[in-house]
Amino acid sequence: MNNIPGDTERRGGERRLQRRSASADESWFGAFASDDDAAPFEDTAAQRDSAPGGSGFGDSDMQADSQGLARRAVRTDAARQSGYERLHRVFIGARAVLGVMLLAALILVSLFGAHPGLSVAVVSLAYAALSISMWLLPRMWPAPNPQAMSRPASAHWLLTIGSDLLGFTTLHILGPGSSLNYVALLVMPVLMAGVLTPRTMALATAAGVTLMLLLTAALSVRPGSDLSLAMAQAGLAGSGFFILAILSSELASRLAQEELTSRGSLEMARQQAELNRLVIEEMQDGVLVVDRGGRVRAANPAARHLLAPAGMCRAAPFQMRGIEAWEGLVKSVERAFVDGAWPEAGRDVALVFEPGSTRVLRVRVRFTRKAEPKMGEEFCVLFLEDVRNMQARSRQERLAAMGRVSAGIAHEIRNPLAAIAQANALLAEDAAEPTQRQLTKMVSDNVDRLKRIVDDVMAASPGMADDLPPLDAVAQIAAACAEWAGAAGLKLRESGILTLLLPQEPLWVVFDSEHLRRVLVNLLDNAKRHASGAVGAIEVRLDSRDDTRAYLCISSDGPRIPPDVERYLFEPFFSTRSRGTGLGLYICRELCERYGASIDYRLRQTSAGLRNEFFVAMRRSALLTQAATPMVTS
Repeated sequence: MNNIPGDTERRGGERRLQRRSASADESWFGAFASDDDAAPFEDTAAQRDSAPGGSGFGDSDMQADSQGLARRAVRTDAARQSGYERLHRVFIGARAVLGVMLLAALILVSLFGAHPGLSVAVVSLAYAALSISMWLLPRMWPAPNPQAMSRPASAHWLLTIGSDLLGFTTLHILGPGSSLNYVALLVMPVLMAGVLTPRTMALATAAGVTLMLLLTAALSVRPGSDLSLAMAQAGLAGSGFFILAILSSELASRLAQEELTSRGSLEMARQQAELNRLVIEEMQDGVLVVDRGGRVRAANPAARHLLAPAGMCRAAPFQMRGIEAWEGLVKSVERAFVDGAWPEAGRDVALVFEPGSTRVLRVRVRFTRKAEPKMGEEFCVLFLEDVRNMQARSRQERLAAMGRVSAGIAHEIRNPLAAIAQANALLAEDAAEPTQRQLTKMVSDNVDRLKRIVDDVMAASPGMADDLPPLDAVAQIAAACAEWAGAAGLKLRESGILTLLLPQEPLWVVFDSEHLRRVLVNLLDNAKRHASGAVGAIEVRLDSRDDTRAYLCISSDGPRIPPDVERYLFEPFFSTRSRGTGLGLYICRELCERYGASIDYRLRQTSAGLRNEFFVAMRRSALLTQAATPMVTS
């Protein structure tokens, strides 16, 4: 058969499909076909361990949503045989039926008093035994591939088309003495050759059958009979066999092409479904697909996280109704199905998990497009977003806009401020009275303060890092700490308030030297402001745990930062001091991000107690990376 996929391709495709099923990488929307229902929270030991307090919420098995998909994929594999194999099995069944009919015909003829002959009975019995055994024992007679059927010497060709030609030809030759006509049986091998073999083989089979009919007709003509009539009948039958071979071959080729096209379309659909699944699972917004019965058919990880007070709820499918915390969401979905519409901007829905624990979600609902206007919606897609995240984004956008405006204003203030400072310096030279000197000093102090504010605002404005040479963080931090300690009236010694723990060898990082000094000075100022003043109250530590990152840690023994203050530490213009600008830590974060570094806060447990620690993770230089040696105390 032309263009029929081979057994190798078929088996390879099945193995690929099985691997997809086993890895649970089916379409994210494949859960729609699931009839299994499950509670969203299972009171298992694993979930109680994963959710604090044993509330039933937690990280469920990530493969729970793929078990139904895997079962359905196995059933799909069983039904998804190639067209070639299906046709071969149909012919095997037809041959078995034909074998049974041959035996039944012999029995009926014998009952009516005719005797077909021992040779005919033996051939019919042998053919029936072969055909029925191939149908009943498929494992012993596996389906062939087109390459095997295209060779007349192959076992598959000999056991099917070859045995049919031999058996039916023998019965036709023995036919005149058996009172039965077996010519019509030759349709079976010609049809099999047209469907299962290349067109050349099909025409050769039809030609062989035609020659056999002509030869048999010529030999069976008795003296005095009309030879031309017998040859014409045989030739007409042979023409029919040729037409049958051509038509069956053409139809089989069309079937093969359609199957290849459908397989290509199926593969494209699988790839598109995989892309959709990846996109939806990586979305920051939660996505739920809910039916009219309140059952969640699909849920991405973000949605599962939003629906649980801690961790994630179990994977889809699960029922939303019956969960007290979701009652408001269920009512909103029911209302959406009844109205068939939802505000474009969405509605806020509160999930009350327990007294004092409420999460407000912005819910947007979209319906599938209906095939007929009168048909009701069966599914709706819910897009969930935490209102707190929306407010945080809005606040960040406002702060970014305000930062750009502030940078512009600060730039415009510099020139007038310089003029004020210069004029004040001229006045100070002529000030003779104490009151005048006090006023000029007041002006000078406030000018310096305004300069610092302007510098802070300008430093917080966005900027790009140029290509920088590697910076020795050890030398830079040691120099900056010595300069800061001298300005603060401190001494670097073992019994002092400041302790340095630095590697003995250079540690090369990607950072601007002046900006690193500024980050360090800001953090040291904060540490000194809240430290106790005892020996080792402030600790500066530099180390490298791998070849990619170097860590600068500044810790102090001051009081623990309250949680309500900790969340705003790096926000601009937030300060706990009345005279503070609230830009120190914000500038530190902006400068770190400019060089691919990060800064964060943590409460670290030490042998001396809890310490407030700010740590900066800097990129190590790709050109010069050296392993850090053990710490030494300065």
